[in-house]
Amino acid sequence: MHHTENDRKRANFSALSPINGAVIKTTTTGKPGDVKKIVIKNMKSYPSIPANFEETTWNQLRKAVIAIQMSTPIEYSLECLCQAVSHMCEDKMDSQLYVNLTALVEQHVKANIVPFLSESGDKLVYLKKMNDYWQSHCQQMIMIRSIFLYLDRIYVLNNPTVHSIWEMGLELFRDHIALNGLVQARTVEGVLILIEKERHGETVDRSLLKSLLRMLSDLQIYRDAFEQKFLTATKHLYQVEGQAKMEELDVPDYLLHVDKRLNEEEERLEHYLDSCTRHQLIVTVERQLINEHVTGILQKGLDLLLEENRLSDLTRLYKIFSRVKNGTTELCAHFNAYIKKKGRTIVIDPEKDKSMVQDLLDYKDKMDNIVNTCFERNEKFGNSLREAFEYFINQRSNKPAELIAKYVDMKLRAGNKEATEEELEQILDKIMVQFRFIHGKDVFEAFYKKDLAKRLLVGKSASVDAEKSMLSKLKQECGGGFTSKLEGMFKDMELSRDINFAFKQSMQNSEHKELQNIDLTVNILTMGFWPTYPLMEVTLPQELLQYQSIFNKFYLAKHSGRKLQWQPTLGHCVLKAQFDAGPKDLQVSLFQALVLLLFNFNATISFDEIRAAVNIEAGELKRTLQSLACGKARVLTKIPKGREVENTDKFQFNNEFTNKLFRIKINQIQMKETTEEQKATEERVYQDRQYQIDAAIVRIMKMRKTLSHNLLITELYKQLTFPVKPADLKKRIESLIDRDYMERDKDNQNQYNYVA
Repeated sequence: MHHTENDRKRANFSALSPINGAVIKTTTTGKPGDVKKIVIKNMKSYPSIPANFEETTWNQLRKAVIAIQMSTPIEYSLECLCQAVSHMCEDKMDSQLYVNLTALVEQHVKANIVPFLSESGDKLVYLKKMNDYWQSHCQQMIMIRSIFLYLDRIYVLNNPTVHSIWEMGLELFRDHIALNGLVQARTVEGVLILIEKERHGETVDRSLLKSLLRMLSDLQIYRDAFEQKFLTATKHLYQVEGQAKMEELDVPDYLLHVDKRLNEEEERLEHYLDSCTRHQLIVTVERQLINEHVTGILQKGLDLLLEENRLSDLTRLYKIFSRVKNGTTELCAHFNAYIKKKGRTIVIDPEKDKSMVQDLLDYKDKMDNIVNTCFERNEKFGNSLREAFEYFINQRSNKPAELIAKYVDMKLRAGNKEATEEELEQILDKIMVQFRFIHGKDVFEAFYKKDLAKRLLVGKSASVDAEKSMLSKLKQECGGGFTSKLEGMFKDMELSRDINFAFKQSMQNSEHKELQNIDLTVNILTMGFWPTYPLMEVTLPQELLQYQSIFNKFYLAKHSGRKLQWQPTLGHCVLKAQFDAGPKDLQVSLFQALVLLLFNFNATISFDEIRAAVNIEAGELKRTLQSLACGKARVLTKIPKGREVENTDKFQFNNEFTNKLFRIKINQIQMKETTEEQKATEERVYQDRQYQIDAAIVRIMKMRKTLSHNLLITELYKQLTFPVKPADLKKRIESLIDRDYMERDKDNQNQYNYVA
């Protein structure tokens, strides 16, 4: 299209806005320094628009748009086209221009649907063709908008109901291409097939998927056209896969598979899926791969993971279960059941008693580590762990309490070199955790007291600090009433030290010079604090009897009204012995000392003669002789040789005895704690419990005066610290009724009255 010079002037002229209908002229005289004169004259007439201006200009613009759509060169410069658009807008042609442009774009879009309606053939080719057309359409609309920018900014902005040129382009594409049922179905189906292929491990063109899904988003049909179908396909795929993999894989591998699948879906969201799909997609995957199989996973594999301490697998299990509703609740319940089941096997089998406490400590450490490392210190799991331990440890009454007391004894005894003070403190803290779980704490106290007495009396305690530390832990846990007797034992030992110091000073000033080469130390024990020991009368050498008598006088002079009862079973001595190889100090029990002293007067002595001389009970004497003649340090020789001591045996002092040490400790052969002894301790505990129940009933009745049977039982359970059966409580109530502490109500047999 050719412009005449005149047209151009007019076209340019029409761009000028008139200023108050005047034309401005300037005149100068041309001389330097002269002032310019400005004369303003009225215009003779307005510039007029050519009759065919709209048609001519639109033709120019239409050709340019068609050239863009056909990807052919444009005849006019962008500047010239933009100017044409601005002229039309300024000359009130903007509305028609917008209508014409919309019709032109619509015509082109409609014409381009044909290839997408023919037989689709290869789905990938179809998707690429669709993507190419979409990209090309977007590119065209960007270029068209750059020409019609003035229209977009002035006309569209002033008319809120009119779409911007870009939106108009999208709407036309949506209405004529994307909303066509066949085109949409083929496109979405193709996209879903590509995603399925990728899920099955094939490599697909992610940029193609991203572009097509962005197209659906831009056209605002992503949710209606694609999302629901995609989620349905996802559900179906993972439903089938979940069931198959649960049968095919063991639990750790299944968890890895779930982890991998969740990560893959996160990647899809990152690379091509719209972010609005995230929640529903992840929930769908979680429901099909986790929710549906929570019980199956736990039943099939949790016990094994816990048994084998598979920390990384347990961490993964916890993280995966944290993603679904009630996942951790179910995990916690199964964790609790496992602890109870496994814990019961540790506690219930008498054959495992030797290692029970160590096994419990190791088991607790292991479970604590799992809660802290794998279950993120979740409080719910910590509480469940404690509840499970308390449950199973009390499945077997009394024994765990007794064995825990003995374990503490083993750790606090001298000679236990396996732990530093810090380590010992840590062990005691762990023991206290187990102690808290025990219901029958009085059983622990009885055995602990018996062992503490041994440690204190034989000087076998590893460390006074450790002993006191354990005592303060028990006091903190159970109160002063629980530890008062134990504290009394320590007090006795401290008072005994002071008494011995005073006694030794008095001996230095006494006339008994012949006894001064014997060093006597006496422990004064308050009967109520210490365990009861069987009284055994033995025949002591004259010097010791004399020493005892002197001490009696000394002590009773200071503490009149008290009675001393000597306990030979707890005594120990250091004897000086002369062998061919040289002198030795022998550290022995009082019974061993009494036997050895006989050999100062006779070279060979028979069993019966020894027994007559020392008056020790036969079984005890046999164990004593066995320790001296058949143990590691054989200071006596038995005739005939053999491991066991018989009534017919004879004994000689072994002059040829050698040992690299100067002071030798000859251990007494300990009689294993007999079942009778154990039963006696348990019986004492049982008796104590009866007294405590009686006292509690009287205390409650005295305060309430009248109470029904059920309320009395409830109140008793609140006050008693040990486990007790309702039948036992009923027996104690009957006993108190018989002894006139209380009576049944005459009108209501289920009601009790206190008898003052």
